[in-house]
Amino acid sequence: MKVIILAGGFGTRISEESQFKPKPMVELGGMPILWHIMKLYSHYGFNEFIICAGYKQHVIKEYFADYFLHTSDITYDFTNGKNEMTVHKTSSEPWKVTVVDTGLNTMTGGRVRRVRDYIGNEPFMLTYGDGVSNIDIGALVKFHQAHGKMVTMSAYNAGQRFGVLDIGDDGRINDFREKTQGDGNMINIGFMVCQPEFIDLIEGDNTVLEKAPLETAAHMGQLMAYKHEGFWQCMDTVREKEQLEKMWASGQAPWKVWD
Repeated sequence: MKVIILAGGFGTRISEESQFKPKPMVELGGMPILWHIMKLYSHYGFNEFIICAGYKQHVIKEYFADYFLHTSDITYDFTNGKNEMTVHKTSSEPWKVTVVDTGLNTMTGGRVRRVRDYIGNEPFMLTYGDGVSNIDIGALVKFHQAHGKMVTMSAYNAGQRFGVLDIGDDGRINDFREKTQGDGNMINIGFMVCQPEFIDLIEGDNTVLEKAPLETAAHMGQLMAYKHEGFWQCMDTVREKEQLEKMWASGQAPWKVWD
């Protein structure tokens, strides 16, 4: 199953970093947050990624172009007029990565539609390129396969600023709406699993994933919630980045489930 990662936005709330690079390329512990997300999926055996790039998309392409070089020990031999390179050791990942320029101003839904040809007619996973979690991807996929609906969205109880999900007792998501005082703050944190026909609900470049497509799936009774009770944190602001950096530096980063 392929993993689609939305990585094309401007990242205006963390502009101190994103003026130089896309937000998913902002580093935690010396590695882009995009790498951390991919390591989570890879831990559960999912190693084929489609990156929906846009803003400063060349930065993502250049990162993966040089990835093997940067993770290897190398000897460059220029003696006697030679120009040879010997690779001694590498720790590169077993990844297949497709980076697609999905447009500078394309909305989240439009980006998914633009990579349809790379997905094929098969279920796929979909998430955002700016949040880390210790969510059990294997359990998420099994949950999706068991209920047989079109889309599974991961939901998390966060007392923050986000819109909330109206979730029924059977786990079905009935609606999206703005937060009210009495809400329990179950929010969409991405980490979705989708059937290929979900893309048919996306009209074009101006379609916001969280609006018409997911709302339509909910009203069709085809959107289910996988409730995650572990760790999740987005990186929208410099303050949030600093918090995540401290966790990583302390060796107590909850999202690091890999060895």
